[in-house]
Amino acid sequence: MRAADEPVSQNSRVRSGIAGGLIAAVLVAAAALFPCGTAKGQAPAADNGIHLGVAACAGNNCHGAVERLKGSSVPQNEYLIWSQKDKHRLAYAALLGERGIRIAKNLGLPDAQNAQICLDCHADNVPQDKRGREFQLTDGVGCEACHGAAVSWLGVHLSGAGHRANLAAGLYPTDQPAARAQKCLSCHFGDDKRFITHQIMGAGHPPMPFELDTYTAIEPAHFVVDQSYVERKGRPNDVQVWAIGQAGDLIHRMDALIDPKNAPKGVNPELVLFDCQSCHHAMNQLQWQPQRGSAGQPPGRLKLYDATAVMLRVIAARVAPDAAKALGDHMAALHQATGQDWAAAQREGQAVRQAASQLVPALAQHDFTRDDMKAMMTGVIDVGLSGDDTDYSAAQQAAMALQSIAAALKAYGYANDDQVKGMAGALGGLFEVVSNDQTYRPEAFVKALADLQKTVPQ
Repeated sequence: MRAADEPVSQNSRVRSGIAGGLIAAVLVAAAALFPCGTAKGQAPAADNGIHLGVAACAGNNCHGAVERLKGSSVPQNEYLIWSQKDKHRLAYAALLGERGIRIAKNLGLPDAQNAQICLDCHADNVPQDKRGREFQLTDGVGCEACHGAAVSWLGVHLSGAGHRANLAAGLYPTDQPAARAQKCLSCHFGDDKRFITHQIMGAGHPPMPFELDTYTAIEPAHFVVDQSYVERKGRPNDVQVWAIGQAGDLIHRMDALIDPKNAPKGVNPELVLFDCQSCHHAMNQLQWQPQRGSAGQPPGRLKLYDATAVMLRVIAARVAPDAAKALGDHMAALHQATGQDWAAAQREGQAVRQAASQLVPALAQHDFTRDDMKAMMTGVIDVGLSGDDTDYSAAQQAAMALQSIAAALKAYGYANDDQVKGMAGALGGLFEVVSNDQTYRPEAFVKALADLQKTVPQ
C-alpha cells in the first residue's frame, strides 16, 4: 500500500496502471466541449457574493507561482495548470468556434457568446452587480465558478486560518464528494437554473456522459494528495466518490423529471430525460432485447435513462440492501409510468429521488472495504452478463464504474501487481468496446465483461 505521505496527483492516482483506454474513451466523449458547518452529503449554501475574478487568485505569491514557496501546504501552481491544461479555461472560447456558432444559429440566437443559456455553463455567469473590477467573463469556467465567491472567504484564506475556517467563510467544499457532485452536475447535466434540453442537443450540442470519479481523475489536477492534503481534507476514495456521484446524478435526473417545466408538451416529452439510443442508432442494428432494467417494456418504446440507477442499485445492495430493493421497485414502476401516465411518473420519480437522497449520507459515512469493492465489481459485471441493461449508456457507466473500483483496489493495496496488470488489460478491452456509440455492440460488451470477470481479485 502507498505510504500516507507519498504525494500522488489526483488525476493519476493509480489510473496509469489500470487502463489507458479510460482516458481515451472518456476524452472522446467529452472533447467536443472541450465548513466546518457543512457536513458530508449536505448541500452547501447558495453562492450570492461578489466574484472577484481569476486574477484575484493568480498572483505569484498565491496560486500563480512557478515554484512552491517554503512552508506552503499547496503547490501554488494551480492557476498555471488551469490556464494551460484545463478544458474549463476554454469553455467560453468554445462558444466562438464553429460548433458554437452553428448551435446558436440553429436555436435562433444572434450568437452564443451573449446568450444566457450558453453562458450559464460556459462561463462564470454571475449577474453584473456580482462581478468585481478584475472579473472577466471570457475567462470561462474560472476559480469561483467551482470554489464560490472569493469575496466571502478570500480574507480568511489569506490569513492561513486553515481549510475548515475557509469552508466556514464560504469556500465551496469541492473535496467533499456530495458537494462536488452537486456542483459538477449543475452544468454537466443541469439544475433548476440551467438545463441542457433536447432542443439544445438537437441544435448540435454533443451528449454529456458524466461520472464523478472518472471526470475528477481526468481533469488536470491542480492539487496534490500528500500528507498535508490528507490531514486537511481526508484521503479520497475512488469507490466512495463513484458511489456518491451515481446518487447525485440520479437525484438531478429525478429533479428534472419532476420539474413542471419538463412535463410533456402536447405529445412530446422532454427527450433529454430518456436514453439516447432508444432512437439514435442505425436502423440495421437490431439490438433490442428484453431487459429487467426496462421493467419489461416492449420494443419501440422510449426508455428513461437509468444507467446511474442501475449502478446505484448495485452499490446499495452492498451498503443498504433494503434501500436497494426500494430503489429497484420504484425504478421499475417509473419505467412503466413513463409510457402511460406522466403524473404517475412524477410520483415515482419523487420516490426514486427520495431513495437516492437517503443513500447519500450512508455512502458518505461508509468505509468501503476490500470485500465491498470486490462485491460491487462483481455486481456491476453480473448486471451486464445477465443481459440486463446492455444498452450503450449502461455499458458506458459500467465501464467507468469498473475502472473506479479497480483504481481503488490498487490504491489501497487490495490487488497485487499481477492482478492489477490483468485488470488493466481487460479494462482496456472494455473501454475499446464502449469508445464509440455508433460501433457499439452489446455482445462485444458482454464478452469484454466476461474477460474482466476472470481478473477480479479473489
